[in-house]
Amino acid sequence: MTRPAPAGSRAPRGPAADRRWAIDLRPLRVPAYRRLWTGNSVAMFGFQFTAVAVPVEMYALTRDSFWVGLIGVAAFLPLLVFGLWGGVIADARDRRSVLLAGSLLLWAATLGLLAQALLGARSPALLLALVAVQSVAFAITAPARGAMLPRLVPLDLVPAASTLNFTTSTAATVAGPTVAGVIFGIWGTDTGLPIAYAADAVLVTALIWAARGLPALPPEPDPDGAPRRRGLASVVDGFRYLATTPVLLLSFAIDLIAMILAMPRALFPEVAEERFGGGAAVGLLFSAIAVGSLLGGLTSGWIGRLQRQGLALVAAVVGWGVAVALAGLAGHLWLAVGLLAVAGAADLVSSVLRQSILLVYAPDRMRGRLQGVNTVVVAGGPRLGDLRAGAMAAGLGSGVAWVGGGLAAAALALLLTAAFPALARYRRPASRPEDGS
Repeated sequence: MTRPAPAGSRAPRGPAADRRWAIDLRPLRVPAYRRLWTGNSVAMFGFQFTAVAVPVEMYALTRDSFWVGLIGVAAFLPLLVFGLWGGVIADARDRRSVLLAGSLLLWAATLGLLAQALLGARSPALLLALVAVQSVAFAITAPARGAMLPRLVPLDLVPAASTLNFTTSTAATVAGPTVAGVIFGIWGTDTGLPIAYAADAVLVTALIWAARGLPALPPEPDPDGAPRRRGLASVVDGFRYLATTPVLLLSFAIDLIAMILAMPRALFPEVAEERFGGGAAVGLLFSAIAVGSLLGGLTSGWIGRLQRQGLALVAAVVGWGVAVALAGLAGHLWLAVGLLAVAGAADLVSSVLRQSILLVYAPDRMRGRLQGVNTVVVAGGPRLGDLRAGAMAAGLGSGVAWVGGGLAAAALALLLTAAFPALARYRRPASRPEDGS
Protein backbone atom coordinates (compact mmCIF):
# COMPACT_ATOMS: atom_id res chain seq x y z
CA MET A 1 0.00 0.00 0.00
CA THR A 2 1.29 3.43 -0.86
CA ARG A 3 1.92 5.67 2.12
CA PRO A 4 -0.29 8.77 1.99
CA ALA A 5 1.49 12.08 1.56
CA PRO A 6 1.86 14.37 4.57
CA ALA A 7 -1.14 16.58 4.95
CA GLY A 8 -0.87 19.84 3.10
CA SER A 9 2.51 18.96 1.62
CA ARG A 10 1.66 18.25 -2.02
CA ALA A 11 2.05 21.35 -4.10
CA PRO A 12 -0.26 21.89 -7.05
CA ARG A 13 1.29 21.39 -10.45
CA GLY A 14 0.50 23.03 -13.71
CA PRO A 15 1.91 23.51 -17.19
CA ALA A 16 4.21 26.31 -16.02
CA ALA A 17 5.70 24.12 -13.30
CA ASP A 18 6.25 21.27 -15.74
CA ARG A 19 8.21 23.53 -18.07
CA ARG A 20 10.54 24.80 -15.37
CA TRP A 21 14.23 24.07 -15.64
CA ALA A 22 15.22 25.89 -12.48
CA ILE A 23 15.76 23.81 -9.37
CA ASP A 24 12.50 22.49 -7.95
CA LEU A 25 11.83 24.16 -4.60
CA ARG A 26 8.48 22.52 -3.85
CA PRO A 27 9.88 20.23 -1.12
CA LEU A 28 10.67 23.34 0.92
CA ARG A 29 6.93 23.87 1.33
CA VAL A 30 6.90 20.80 3.60
CA PRO A 31 7.73 22.14 7.09
CA ALA A 32 9.55 19.03 8.35
CA TYR A 33 11.72 18.74 5.26
CA ARG A 34 12.41 22.49 5.26
CA ARG A 35 13.64 22.25 8.85
CA LEU A 36 15.92 19.28 8.06
CA TRP A 37 17.24 20.90 4.89
CA THR A 38 18.01 24.15 6.70
CA GLY A 39 19.80 22.48 9.58
CA ASN A 40 21.79 20.16 7.34
CA SER A 41 22.78 22.95 4.95
CA VAL A 42 24.04 25.20 7.73
CA ALA A 43 25.90 22.34 9.42
CA MET A 44 27.49 21.23 6.12
CA PHE A 45 28.75 24.76 5.52
CA GLY A 46 30.24 24.79 9.01
CA PHE A 47 31.91 21.41 8.53
CA GLN A 48 33.93 22.81 5.63
CA PHE A 49 35.78 25.04 8.11
CA THR A 50 36.96 21.94 9.97
CA ALA A 51 37.70 20.12 6.71
CA VAL A 52 40.23 22.85 5.90
CA ALA A 53 41.44 23.49 9.45
CA VAL A 54 42.40 19.89 10.30
CA PRO A 55 44.88 19.45 7.41
CA VAL A 56 46.27 22.94 8.07
CA GLU A 57 46.80 22.12 11.73
CA MET A 58 48.26 18.69 11.02
CA TYR A 59 50.83 20.09 8.62
CA ALA A 60 51.68 22.89 11.02
CA LEU A 61 52.31 20.29 13.75
CA THR A 62 54.28 17.74 11.72
CA ARG A 63 55.55 19.52 8.58
CA ASP A 64 54.93 16.12 6.94
CA SER A 65 52.37 15.38 4.22
CA PHE A 66 52.31 11.73 5.29
CA TRP A 67 50.52 12.74 8.50
CA VAL A 68 48.13 14.88 6.46
CA GLY A 69 47.37 11.80 4.35
CA LEU A 70 46.57 9.83 7.49
CA ILE A 71 43.58 12.15 8.04
CA GLY A 72 41.86 10.43 5.12
CA VAL A 73 42.50 7.02 6.66
CA ALA A 74 41.20 8.18 10.05
CA ALA A 75 38.01 9.43 8.39
CA PHE A 76 37.41 6.51 6.03
CA LEU A 77 37.84 3.51 8.32
CA PRO A 78 35.04 4.57 10.73
CA LEU A 79 32.79 5.25 7.74
CA LEU A 80 33.44 1.76 6.44
CA VAL A 81 32.51 0.11 9.73
CA PHE A 82 29.98 2.44 11.30
CA GLY A 83 28.24 3.30 8.02
CA LEU A 84 26.85 -0.23 7.87
CA TRP A 85 26.09 -0.28 11.60
CA GLY A 86 24.42 3.12 11.36
CA GLY A 87 22.13 1.71 8.68
CA VAL A 88 21.10 -1.11 11.01
CA ILE A 89 20.32 1.39 13.78
CA ALA A 90 18.33 3.57 11.37
CA ASP A 91 16.10 0.58 10.54
CA ALA A 92 15.66 -0.49 14.17
CA ARG A 93 15.25 2.83 16.03
CA ASP A 94 13.36 6.06 15.70
CA ARG A 95 15.31 7.80 12.93
CA ARG A 96 14.76 11.19 14.50
CA SER A 97 16.41 9.98 17.72
CA VAL A 98 19.30 8.43 15.80
CA LEU A 99 19.87 11.71 13.95
CA LEU A 100 19.77 13.68 17.18
CA ALA A 101 22.22 11.35 18.97
CA GLY A 102 24.66 11.39 16.05
CA SER A 103 24.43 15.18 15.78
CA LEU A 104 25.26 15.56 19.46
CA LEU A 105 28.29 13.29 19.02
CA LEU A 106 29.39 15.37 16.01
CA TRP A 107 29.05 18.54 18.10
CA ALA A 108 31.10 17.01 20.92
CA ALA A 109 33.90 16.05 18.53
CA THR A 110 33.96 19.56 17.09
CA LEU A 111 34.16 21.03 20.59
CA GLY A 112 37.08 18.66 21.20
CA LEU A 113 38.89 20.06 18.17
CA LEU A 114 38.24 23.58 19.42
CA ALA A 115 39.50 22.72 22.91
CA GLN A 116 42.75 21.14 21.73
CA ALA A 117 43.45 24.15 19.52
CA LEU A 118 42.80 26.61 22.37
CA LEU A 119 44.89 24.59 24.84
CA GLY A 120 47.75 24.09 22.40
CA ALA A 121 47.73 20.30 22.77
CA ARG A 122 49.93 19.88 19.65
CA SER A 123 49.17 16.15 19.35
CA PRO A 124 48.81 14.63 15.86
CA ALA A 125 47.41 11.45 17.40
CA LEU A 126 44.71 13.39 19.26
CA LEU A 127 43.82 15.21 16.05
CA LEU A 128 43.39 11.90 14.20
CA ALA A 129 41.29 10.49 17.06
CA LEU A 130 38.92 13.47 16.98
CA VAL A 131 38.62 13.18 13.19
CA ALA A 132 37.70 9.52 13.66
CA VAL A 133 35.00 10.44 16.19
CA GLN A 134 33.58 12.98 13.76
CA SER A 135 33.54 10.29 11.09
CA VAL A 136 31.70 7.90 13.41
CA ALA A 137 29.09 10.60 14.04
CA PHE A 138 28.65 11.17 10.31
CA ALA A 139 28.35 7.42 9.71
CA ILE A 140 25.56 7.25 12.30
CA THR A 141 23.61 10.28 11.06
CA ALA A 142 23.92 9.81 7.29
CA PRO A 143 21.81 6.63 6.91
CA ALA A 144 19.07 7.96 9.20
CA ARG A 145 19.03 11.35 7.47
CA GLY A 146 18.77 9.77 4.03
CA ALA A 147 16.28 7.04 4.94
CA MET A 148 13.79 9.45 6.52
CA LEU A 149 13.37 11.52 3.35
CA PRO A 150 10.47 9.54 1.79
CA ARG A 151 8.56 9.86 5.08
CA LEU A 152 8.93 13.63 5.13
CA VAL A 153 7.88 14.46 1.56
CA PRO A 154 5.53 12.83 -0.98
CA LEU A 155 7.22 10.18 -3.11
CA ASP A 156 6.89 12.28 -6.27
CA LEU A 157 8.99 14.99 -4.59
CA VAL A 158 11.82 12.66 -3.52
CA PRO A 159 13.97 13.48 -6.62
CA ALA A 160 13.50 17.22 -6.04
CA ALA A 161 14.32 16.88 -2.33
CA SER A 162 17.42 14.80 -3.14
CA THR A 163 18.50 17.42 -5.67
CA LEU A 164 18.15 20.18 -3.09
CA ASN A 165 20.26 18.18 -0.66
CA PHE A 166 23.02 17.51 -3.17
CA THR A 167 23.01 21.07 -4.50
CA THR A 168 23.31 22.77 -1.13
CA SER A 169 25.97 20.26 -0.06
CA THR A 170 27.95 21.09 -3.18
CA ALA A 171 27.49 24.81 -2.61
CA ALA A 172 28.87 24.36 0.89
CA THR A 173 31.95 22.56 -0.44
CA VAL A 174 32.57 25.49 -2.79
CA ALA A 175 31.87 28.38 -0.39
CA GLY A 176 33.07 26.89 2.90
CA PRO A 177 36.75 26.36 2.00
CA THR A 178 36.84 29.82 0.43
CA VAL A 179 35.68 31.45 3.67
CA ALA A 180 38.05 29.24 5.67
CA GLY A 181 40.90 30.40 3.44
CA VAL A 182 39.97 34.00 4.17
CA ILE A 183 40.06 33.25 7.92
CA PHE A 184 43.57 31.81 7.72
CA GLY A 185 44.67 34.58 5.38
CA ILE A 186 43.62 37.28 7.84
CA TRP A 187 44.44 35.71 11.22
CA GLY A 188 47.09 33.12 10.38
CA THR A 189 47.26 29.56 11.66
CA ASP A 190 47.51 30.07 15.42
CA THR A 191 44.46 32.34 15.66
CA GLY A 192 42.65 31.03 12.62
CA LEU A 193 42.40 27.44 13.89
CA PRO A 194 40.26 28.25 16.97
CA ILE A 195 38.12 30.60 14.87
CA ALA A 196 37.48 27.91 12.24
CA TYR A 197 36.66 25.23 14.81
CA ALA A 198 34.44 27.62 16.78
CA ALA A 199 32.53 28.55 13.63
CA ASP A 200 31.90 24.87 12.92
CA ALA A 201 30.83 24.23 16.52
CA VAL A 202 28.29 27.05 16.32
CA LEU A 203 26.93 26.10 12.91
CA VAL A 204 26.57 22.36 13.65
CA THR A 205 24.02 23.23 16.34
CA ALA A 206 21.63 23.91 13.44
CA LEU A 207 21.50 20.17 12.80
CA ILE A 208 20.71 19.52 16.47
CA TRP A 209 17.94 22.13 16.26
CA ALA A 210 16.57 20.47 13.13
CA ALA A 211 16.60 16.96 14.62
CA ARG A 212 14.83 18.08 17.79
CA GLY A 213 11.98 19.61 15.81
CA LEU A 214 11.28 16.66 13.50
CA PRO A 215 8.32 14.35 14.06
CA ALA A 216 8.95 10.91 15.54
CA LEU A 217 9.94 8.43 12.82
CA PRO A 218 9.80 4.96 14.39
CA PRO A 219 10.51 1.95 12.15
CA GLU A 220 7.59 0.63 10.19
CA PRO A 221 6.76 -3.02 11.05
CA ASP A 222 7.80 -5.81 8.72
CA PRO A 223 4.90 -7.02 6.53
CA ASP A 224 5.02 -10.55 8.02
CA GLY A 225 5.17 -9.24 11.59
CA ALA A 226 8.47 -11.00 12.28
CA PRO A 227 10.81 -9.35 14.80
CA ARG A 228 13.60 -7.40 13.12
CA ARG A 229 17.07 -8.83 13.62
CA ARG A 230 19.89 -6.58 14.79
CA GLY A 231 23.65 -6.51 14.71
CA LEU A 232 25.58 -8.47 12.10
CA ALA A 233 22.52 -10.54 11.18
CA SER A 234 20.70 -7.37 10.20
CA VAL A 235 23.64 -6.24 8.06
CA VAL A 236 23.58 -9.63 6.32
CA ASP A 237 19.83 -9.25 5.72
CA GLY A 238 20.49 -5.91 4.04
CA PHE A 239 23.15 -7.34 1.73
CA ARG A 240 20.92 -10.34 0.96
CA TYR A 241 18.11 -8.00 -0.06
CA LEU A 242 20.50 -5.95 -2.18
CA ALA A 243 21.86 -9.06 -3.91
CA THR A 244 18.35 -10.09 -4.95
CA THR A 245 17.35 -6.63 -6.20
CA PRO A 246 19.07 -6.08 -9.59
CA VAL A 247 17.96 -2.47 -10.01
CA LEU A 248 19.56 -1.32 -6.76
CA LEU A 249 22.60 -3.57 -7.07
CA LEU A 250 23.32 -2.25 -10.56
CA SER A 251 22.87 1.36 -9.42
CA PHE A 252 25.60 0.86 -6.80
CA ALA A 253 27.83 -0.99 -9.28
CA ILE A 254 27.59 1.71 -11.93
CA ASP A 255 28.44 4.40 -9.38
CA LEU A 256 31.54 2.49 -8.28
CA ILE A 257 32.56 2.15 -11.93
CA ALA A 258 32.23 5.90 -12.41
CA MET A 259 34.20 6.84 -9.31
CA ILE A 260 36.94 4.20 -9.34
CA LEU A 261 37.75 4.33 -13.05
CA ALA A 262 37.13 7.98 -13.92
CA MET A 263 37.79 10.13 -10.84
CA PRO A 264 40.82 12.23 -11.95
CA ARG A 265 41.52 14.44 -8.91
CA ALA A 266 44.71 12.61 -7.82
CA LEU A 267 46.19 13.66 -11.19
CA PHE A 268 45.38 17.36 -10.85
CA PRO A 269 48.65 18.49 -9.21
CA GLU A 270 50.85 16.76 -11.81
CA VAL A 271 48.77 17.85 -14.80
CA ALA A 272 48.46 21.42 -13.51
CA GLU A 273 52.23 21.64 -13.17
CA GLU A 274 53.26 19.90 -16.39
CA ARG A 275 50.54 21.02 -18.79
CA PHE A 276 49.20 24.30 -17.44
CA GLY A 277 52.21 25.86 -15.75
CA GLY A 278 51.21 25.40 -12.13
CA GLY A 279 50.06 28.40 -10.11
CA ALA A 280 46.30 28.78 -9.83
CA ALA A 281 45.67 25.96 -12.33
CA VAL A 282 45.50 23.25 -9.66
CA GLY A 283 42.86 25.16 -7.69
CA LEU A 284 40.73 25.63 -10.80
CA LEU A 285 40.94 21.93 -11.63
CA PHE A 286 39.95 20.91 -8.10
CA SER A 287 36.98 23.29 -8.00
CA ALA A 288 35.66 22.63 -11.53
CA ILE A 289 33.73 19.44 -10.77
CA ALA A 290 32.06 20.97 -7.71
CA VAL A 291 31.12 24.13 -9.62
CA GLY A 292 29.63 22.01 -12.40
CA SER A 293 27.61 20.02 -9.87
CA LEU A 294 26.34 23.24 -8.34
CA LEU A 295 25.27 24.65 -11.72
CA GLY A 296 23.69 21.32 -12.59
CA GLY A 297 21.68 21.43 -9.39
CA LEU A 298 20.49 24.97 -10.01
CA THR A 299 19.11 23.94 -13.42
CA SER A 300 17.71 20.57 -12.31
CA GLY A 301 13.96 21.14 -12.41
CA TRP A 302 13.65 18.57 -15.19
CA ILE A 303 15.13 15.69 -13.18
CA GLY A 304 12.03 15.14 -11.08
CA ARG A 305 9.90 14.74 -14.22
CA LEU A 306 11.97 11.93 -15.72
CA GLN A 307 10.08 8.68 -16.15
CA ARG A 308 12.93 6.46 -17.39
CA GLN A 309 15.16 7.16 -14.43
CA GLY A 310 17.30 4.04 -14.89
CA LEU A 311 18.22 4.87 -18.48
CA ALA A 312 18.91 8.49 -17.50
CA LEU A 313 21.22 7.26 -14.73
CA VAL A 314 23.21 5.18 -17.21
CA ALA A 315 23.40 8.12 -19.62
CA ALA A 316 24.65 10.40 -16.85
CA VAL A 317 27.42 7.97 -15.88
CA VAL A 318 28.48 7.58 -19.53
CA GLY A 319 28.42 11.36 -19.88
CA TRP A 320 30.60 11.70 -16.78
CA GLY A 321 33.20 9.29 -18.20
CA VAL A 322 33.28 10.88 -21.65
CA ALA A 323 33.51 14.43 -20.25
CA VAL A 324 36.36 13.40 -17.93
CA ALA A 325 38.22 11.76 -20.84
CA LEU A 326 37.81 14.85 -23.04
CA ALA A 327 39.04 17.07 -20.20
CA GLY A 328 42.15 14.89 -20.01
CA LEU A 329 42.82 15.61 -23.70
CA ALA A 330 42.31 19.37 -23.38
CA GLY A 331 45.39 21.48 -24.11
CA HIS A 332 43.94 24.70 -22.69
CA LEU A 333 43.14 25.22 -19.03
CA TRP A 334 39.79 26.89 -19.70
CA LEU A 335 38.68 23.93 -21.84
CA ALA A 336 39.75 21.37 -19.22
CA VAL A 337 37.93 23.28 -16.49
CA GLY A 338 34.80 23.60 -18.64
CA LEU A 339 34.72 19.90 -19.45
CA LEU A 340 35.27 18.98 -15.80
CA ALA A 341 32.33 21.22 -14.97
CA VAL A 342 30.23 19.28 -17.49
CA ALA A 343 31.38 16.09 -15.77
CA GLY A 344 30.35 17.57 -12.43
CA ALA A 345 26.87 18.34 -13.74
CA ALA A 346 26.56 14.75 -14.99
CA ASP A 347 27.70 13.51 -11.59
CA LEU A 348 24.99 15.58 -9.90
CA VAL A 349 22.34 14.02 -12.15
CA SER A 350 23.59 10.48 -11.54
CA SER A 351 23.79 11.03 -7.77
CA VAL A 352 20.26 12.39 -7.56
CA LEU A 353 18.80 9.62 -9.70
CA ARG A 354 20.61 6.86 -7.81
CA GLN A 355 19.46 8.22 -4.46
CA SER A 356 15.90 8.71 -5.72
CA ILE A 357 15.70 5.18 -7.10
CA LEU A 358 17.04 3.80 -3.83
CA LEU A 359 14.61 5.72 -1.62
CA VAL A 360 11.50 5.05 -3.75
CA TYR A 361 12.23 1.46 -4.76
CA ALA A 362 13.39 0.03 -1.43
CA PRO A 363 10.84 -0.72 1.31
CA ASP A 364 11.07 1.46 4.40
CA ARG A 365 12.28 -1.45 6.56
CA MET A 366 15.44 -1.68 4.40
CA ARG A 367 16.17 1.98 3.69
CA GLY A 368 18.48 2.55 6.64
CA ARG A 369 20.72 -0.41 5.83
CA LEU A 370 20.83 0.47 2.15
CA GLN A 371 21.69 4.05 3.06
CA GLY A 372 24.51 2.60 5.15
CA VAL A 373 25.82 0.76 2.09
CA ASN A 374 25.38 3.97 0.11
CA THR A 375 27.47 5.86 2.68
CA VAL A 376 30.31 3.36 2.26
CA VAL A 377 30.06 3.46 -1.55
CA VAL A 378 29.98 7.26 -1.73
CA ALA A 379 32.91 7.59 0.68
CA GLY A 380 34.97 4.71 -0.64
CA GLY A 381 34.53 5.05 -4.42
CA PRO A 382 36.41 8.35 -4.88
CA ARG A 383 39.20 7.24 -2.53
CA LEU A 384 39.66 4.02 -4.49
CA GLY A 385 39.57 6.19 -7.59
CA ASP A 386 42.47 8.26 -6.23
CA LEU A 387 44.43 5.05 -5.66
CA ARG A 388 43.64 3.79 -9.17
CA ALA A 389 44.61 7.09 -10.80
CA GLY A 390 47.88 7.36 -8.88
CA ALA A 391 48.89 3.78 -9.62
CA MET A 392 48.09 4.10 -13.34
CA ALA A 393 49.92 7.41 -13.59
CA ALA A 394 53.01 5.90 -11.98
CA GLY A 395 53.07 3.07 -14.51
CA LEU A 396 51.56 4.55 -17.67
CA GLY A 397 51.64 8.32 -17.25
CA SER A 398 49.03 10.85 -16.16
CA GLY A 399 47.51 11.19 -19.64
CA VAL A 400 46.69 7.50 -19.96
CA ALA A 401 45.46 7.37 -16.37
CA TRP A 402 43.13 10.34 -16.93
CA VAL A 403 41.81 9.71 -20.46
CA GLY A 404 41.88 5.93 -20.27
CA GLY A 405 40.04 5.93 -16.96
CA GLY A 406 37.23 8.10 -18.30
CA LEU A 407 36.80 6.04 -21.46
CA ALA A 408 36.95 2.78 -19.50
CA ALA A 409 34.22 3.99 -17.14
CA ALA A 410 31.91 4.94 -20.03
CA ALA A 411 32.56 1.68 -21.88
CA LEU A 412 32.15 -0.55 -18.83
CA ALA A 413 28.91 1.21 -17.86
CA LEU A 414 27.51 0.50 -21.33
CA LEU A 415 28.68 -3.11 -21.24
CA LEU A 416 27.17 -3.66 -17.79
CA THR A 417 23.88 -2.16 -18.93
CA ALA A 418 23.81 -4.33 -22.04
CA ALA A 419 24.54 -7.47 -20.04
CA PHE A 420 22.11 -6.67 -17.23
CA PRO A 421 19.36 -4.38 -18.62
CA ALA A 422 17.22 -4.23 -15.44
CA LEU A 423 18.52 -0.77 -14.49
CA ALA A 424 18.06 0.73 -17.95
CA ARG A 425 14.49 -0.60 -18.04
CA TYR A 426 13.58 0.90 -14.68
CA ARG A 427 10.84 3.53 -14.78
CA ARG A 428 9.67 5.72 -11.97
CA PRO A 429 6.68 3.88 -10.47
CA ALA A 430 3.37 5.50 -9.71
CA SER A 431 3.75 3.99 -6.24
CA ARG A 432 6.64 2.33 -4.45
CA PRO A 433 6.70 -1.47 -4.68
CA GLU A 434 6.59 -2.89 -1.18
CA ASP A 435 8.47 -6.06 -1.90
CA GLY A 436 11.16 -4.65 -4.12
CA SER A 437 10.15 -6.84 -7.04
